[in-house]
Amino acid sequence: MKLIIAYIQPERLNAVKQALYEREIFKLSVTNALGCGQQKGYHETYRGADIEVNLLKKIRLEIAVNEDFVQPTIEGIIAGAKTGKIGDGKIFIHSLDECIRIRTGETGHDAIG
Repeated sequence: MKLIIAYIQPERLNAVKQALYEREIFKLSVTNALGCGQQKGYHETYRGADIEVNLLKKIRLEIAVNEDFVQPTIEGIIAGAKTGKIGDGKIFIHSLDECIRIRTGETGHDAIG
């Protein structure tokens, strides 16, 4: 079992969801996030004052999958999020020791579904 965490551009969310659905990956959590990497933010002028915006809007996806779905999940995220420009995002993969479905009490691979 793995937990896949991805940070992507907000405008790429629908494309990533569609790419995941095509690979039969339907369960995911989506969170708004702020962050910066190589983009380093930007400058804008507001009411005559120069403002540095160094935290940019991102989307954080969390997807728990069994081993068979790790590669299709990664491929789906890349297919939907990649534009070839700086800021496309990052994918992190963590091992999951345990998963428990609260409703049924199922554990492990069965709980992820």
